[in-house]
Amino acid sequence: MRKYMLSFFLFTIVFSQNIGSKNAVNSVLDKLHLYASQASGKKYIDLFSDDAVFFGTDISERWPKNDFQSYAMTRFKTGTGWIYYMKERNIYFSDDGKTAWFDEILINKNYGNFRGTGALKIVNNSWKITQYNLLLPIPNDLLKKYSKEIKEYYKKINTKL
Repeated sequence: MRKYMLSFFLFTIVFSQNIGSKNAVNSVLDKLHLYASQASGKKYIDLFSDDAVFFGTDISERWPKNDFQSYAMTRFKTGTGWIYYMKERNIYFSDDGKTAWFDEILINKNYGNFRGTGALKIVNNSWKITQYNLLLPIPNDLLKKYSKEIKEYYKKINTKL
């Protein structure tokens, strides 16, 4: 009987921690989009770990946290942020439960559907975003057309350097 009680107790702890972790990660990601829409700079940046990297939609947008913070805070000082509504999200955890990764589909009123992907890690008992990648998915039927335009664009930029 003791063996069964111990097994049940351990199962309950493991199961409830996983739910709590998923809820906690969802909460961080929900706050990320909320604070961006409110232009709440400090709250927004505090969601990232010190070693975080943010990837924007442009190939040049690989920002370590300090660089991204400068960009975001300048934008937020105008009183405007960016608004993305989460449509769908998947969250996964490492075996030790200290790292999470996700993918989400976001909707932006002006530009349509985006995909966000990234990773979070535990820092001082809190989930922090360590990488975020925002991209604009291109439908396969349009990929050839747009990839040619993008290649031409980068050729022009590279010749100006």
